[in-house]
Amino acid sequence: MNKPLRITGTEHWTTKDGGVKLFLWNKHAGDPSGPAGRILLVHGSSMASQPTFDLHVPGRPDSSVMDYFAARGYDTWCVDMEGYGRSTKDRDNNAPIAYGADDCFAAASYIDKLRGKRALLLYGISSGALRAALFAQRHPEMVARLALDAMVWTGEGSPTLAERKRLPEFRARNRRPIDRKFVRSIFERDHPGTADDAVIEAFADAILKLDDSVPTGTYVDMCANLPVCDPQKITVPTLIMRGEYDGIASLPDLLKFFEKLPNPDKQFAVMPGIAHASFHQKNYAICYHLLASFFAQPEPVYRGSH
Repeated sequence: MNKPLRITGTEHWTTKDGGVKLFLWNKHAGDPSGPAGRILLVHGSSMASQPTFDLHVPGRPDSSVMDYFAARGYDTWCVDMEGYGRSTKDRDNNAPIAYGADDCFAAASYIDKLRGKRALLLYGISSGALRAALFAQRHPEMVARLALDAMVWTGEGSPTLAERKRLPEFRARNRRPIDRKFVRSIFERDHPGTADDAVIEAFADAILKLDDSVPTGTYVDMCANLPVCDPQKITVPTLIMRGEYDGIASLPDLLKFFEKLPNPDKQFAVMPGIAHASFHQKNYAICYHLLASFFAQPEPVYRGSH
């Protein structure tokens, strides 16, 4: 008789720039080597990593994406970017996307040192997708496969980024306050009804236990400084995931990005019934399926001539 899986969660810490502490959370099921692969999950602008990737909601199967992949033999990791959650919050900066790419490198380097060198299966959502993309652009040798969810490239045609009236406010201070109403607005902005109320409330509870404000740097970047990465310099296999109702990026903008990716091992998926916060939507199982398939895809044995 098979024993039930025992998924273990442990906290880890690393540093960057001398004294900046970064919090990492790890989950695996018995074998810390993660025989199926090693996953690093990168959060977005408005919340830390554990609420995004290790949220538990009663009656919702596989609510934690970390548990889902740990149960399938992966060594799963997430990291709080500087300015979020349990990582350092007291430096005089607004934690822009470039800093997030630095945080990804610090986390990846720590994991390599702890577990041994192995290229990452890397997933980022929203501004986390931009952080992950920039990290993969800078350090392709550290990334085996890259999944970019709810991202934006140039911002052209974005209904959400068209509303840039708060840009002066974001530029004027390093952090913006968040509350329960703000968290709910993430789900009401694009297409109300795509997420269950119990999930939204649990998500808000988890976010607000860790933060009452978040850095403004990613908001400034996404409103005023796009593009922040170059698809022609992202050479690793890449999956673009876009929710049907996501208002952060237009479909034409992402298709142009996808077209410029040089590696022929690439996929583009539109996820039906999903808005922006993919793992917290009613159709989250579709996200998991796409990601699991992409991460487990065999490497090509023949590429032909070019």
